[in-house]
Amino acid sequence: MKKTLCGLAVLSALVSTNVLAHQQGDIFVRAGIASVIPLDSSDRILGSTDKLAVNTNTQLGLTFDYMVTDHIGLELLAATPFEHDISTGYGSLGDVATTKQLPPTLMVEYYFNEPAAKWQPYAGLGINYTNFYDSKFNSTGHDAGLSDLNLDNSWGYAANIGVDYQVNDNWLVNASLWYADIDTTAHYSVGDTRYSTDVDINPIVFMASVGYTF
Repeated sequence: MKKTLCGLAVLSALVSTNVLAHQQGDIFVRAGIASVIPLDSSDRILGSTDKLAVNTNTQLGLTFDYMVTDHIGLELLAATPFEHDISTGYGSLGDVATTKQLPPTLMVEYYFNEPAAKWQPYAGLGINYTNFYDSKFNSTGHDAGLSDLNLDNSWGYAANIGVDYQVNDNWLVNASLWYADIDTTAHYSVGDTRYSTDVDINPIVFMASVGYTF
């Protein structure tokens, strides 16, 4: 009987320490595909009824996470540079330019389930900084007389929802949906005259990834 009780106690201890999901102090990294889908709008350009539009792009997405408590985590979103085509209906031009951007985003997230649950749904709020660079008109834009494109960097809020499924003690799979408030101003020249157009990009970002817990 004593041996049985001791065996049950050891088994209970092993089960209690075999936590399958996130708990305080855990660090985990996710990597996968991230698609930025702009819900864009802009002011009218050059006195016309036409606007600027920013197209979708998909890159490698990364998140770095730290569990402050069993339910509250900090997350940093990073990615390889997104490259977006910029188009306009002005003069039926279509794609006229490209820009690259990096959108580091810091989130505070709440995980709803207890640490032992394999399914870990969560929601978060945070702040986004988007750095636009290497913005330039293509041959179509240049032929239309457009030059010297520059986009202002952006600060804004961000929100996300997602779910982890813990495959084992170390590996997990994830799906998440983000929204970021990204507003910029496009500066460009036509001949010797400088123009500015406000553009609200405000993308939804979908990410599917695999993660590893340290």
